[in-house]
Amino acid sequence: MSLLNLDDTVGSVGRIPSRLLMDARLVRYDVERDEHPRDARGHLIECKPDEIGELIGALPRRAGDNRGRFEGYTSKEATERKILRDAFEPGDAFFRTGDLLRRDARGYFYFVDRIGDTFRWKGENVSTQEVAEALVHFPGVEMANVYGVAVPGADGRAGMVALVLGAKAEFDPRAFYAHAVTALPAYAMPVFVRLQHEAELTGTFKLRKVELQHEGYDPAWVSEPLFVRDDGARSYVRLDAEAHRRVLSGELRL
Repeated sequence: MSLLNLDDTVGSVGRIPSRLLMDARLVRYDVERDEHPRDARGHLIECKPDEIGELIGALPRRAGDNRGRFEGYTSKEATERKILRDAFEPGDAFFRTGDLLRRDARGYFYFVDRIGDTFRWKGENVSTQEVAEALVHFPGVEMANVYGVAVPGADGRAGMVALVLGAKAEFDPRAFYAHAVTALPAYAMPVFVRLQHEAELTGTFKLRKVELQHEGYDPAWVSEPLFVRDDGARSYVRLDAEAHRRVLSGELRL
């Protein structure tokens, strides 16, 4: 399956005029449970307009039908994790793209995030893609890599952003707070900020997140400047050893 924006609809990745052309569907996905809810009949639930879900595509059911064939991986278990079986009727199978999208009332699809990148915080789903798009508009920011980090005793994962600034730019924590609080809902505002000299990329030029998540916000492990959000001061303040201790103990409310 594929989506193409042929008529230049701003922000869209395309639409599917008819299911006869391509059987790709947007189905509900529970980020917190990492599962696809099913209805009373055991079927996947298709998303309503503007509801975020995972894009899936039908796999051929007849032997010899090579349209949309999924070769799979060398690992049988890995292959099965990419397939949803008995999705809408007995015996059918759908390929999981791992992409979260939404579809508007006119049928246009919009990319939201990759599964695994989206995280839960304060009972809300946070899209790393949408947060990054809001933060890169702050003056001097060249790259914003957003991810969730664990905080002891907290509800979900706290948002953290690794910023790469331009050569002559300086980080103004109070101005950055003012920008974030205006551009994002409160639950999506980054709790922690890390300033990087340069972005870390994978071999396929994607932003590395796993390593940054493991390093977290501990100044004993991270040599680059760290900041934590201070709503009382309406700013971001330096995250030193004492501030880190207060985060872990729960003294610093996030």
